[in-house]
Amino acid sequence: MSPVVTSSPITRRTFARVALVPLAIALAPRRASADSDMIAQMRDIVAAELAPTMTPDQPGGLAAALYAGRHVEFFNYGFAEDTTRRPITPDTLFNLGSLRKPFEATLVALGTLRGELRLDDPLPKYLPELTGDYIRHVTVGELATHTSGLLLPTDHPPWPNEQFSRARFIEMLNAWKPDAGETPGKQRVYSHAGYVLLQLVLERCYRTPIATQFEQRILAPLGMTATSLPERGEDNRAVMSAAWMQRVVQGYSDQGAAIGPIGNQQSYFDVPGTGQMFSSARDLSTFVAASVDGHPVDPHLREALRMTQHEAFRVDEKFGQGMAWETVHLPDTTVVDKPGGLNNASGYIGLVPARRIGIVLLANRGEYPHEIARYKILPALARLVAAR
Repeated sequence: MSPVVTSSPITRRTFARVALVPLAIALAPRRASADSDMIAQMRDIVAAELAPTMTPDQPGGLAAALYAGRHVEFFNYGFAEDTTRRPITPDTLFNLGSLRKPFEATLVALGTLRGELRLDDPLPKYLPELTGDYIRHVTVGELATHTSGLLLPTDHPPWPNEQFSRARFIEMLNAWKPDAGETPGKQRVYSHAGYVLLQLVLERCYRTPIATQFEQRILAPLGMTATSLPERGEDNRAVMSAAWMQRVVQGYSDQGAAIGPIGNQQSYFDVPGTGQMFSSARDLSTFVAASVDGHPVDPHLREALRMTQHEAFRVDEKFGQGMAWETVHLPDTTVVDKPGGLNNASGYIGLVPARRIGIVLLANRGEYPHEIARYKILPALARLVAAR
């Protein structure tokens, strides 16, 4: 059955509803009515929380997608570009920032399930040029779970002014020593550089560029046709066709200043494949669906998506760390999520696997308050489903 799409403009924002697989199919009228009522309540919960974050005096816009039991709802606010007032749609393309990391983690999980690599493999198995006293003891799994202990200049302010070639990056890793007694596998330290290193491991393992691995192993099998990792041009702009670039947002600071050109990519690393991915709310809703429902997905890929969500390291009584994903233990539910952001982009994917729900937030401004999804929207949706 073809998707049913309706939309209605509401001043600065628009709202579109899409039912990928309508819940009413083959259900008794009473059950169909109950499902419809619950979706309406979910829609109201999400809209009530998102609307105040996207008022006319705030820059840029927001594309959100709610997935709930094979049903998808899209919420679109504001503009992809304020000067031309190009509206946000479910197919607008955003810079994902660190939302790229769950995809790399999925590649690692796939590799372990297929016997192509092991989480406890030391990094020199793939990158023998890593000879430093600390780095040679770090494992693939520790990179994926942010437990390597690495904290490089590219991970925290004051941010460096220079870019790092591959050779310079390896040299920096070999020379690195912990400042506070860190030990591989014994603490959680979030590291962007650790995931750049993980990219190099995957590329050496498979002798294939990371963008090709994403496409062949994840994006194509899931049918994600609007997600890509383009190369970065000399102006730090993604190399895309004109047709694709017309769908990309302009990024803004949280104060409303335009930052970089449309298609801006940022990286401290002068290494191919180290820029950001681009995707849409519609495409990421497919990733969410596969992550919480796993159908119709190749068994290895389905298990890999689940594997990345498993908590591998408990930070404290509330927070834990999986492979890229964070786990947040709230009083009545556990949220598995990944925030991401740059100075001109914000993103968030949140899952409640136990309730088969998830949400995507993509904003073309820095510092979007994604915490509303973690602490308000997802818990409220989970309670609604649990009470059904």
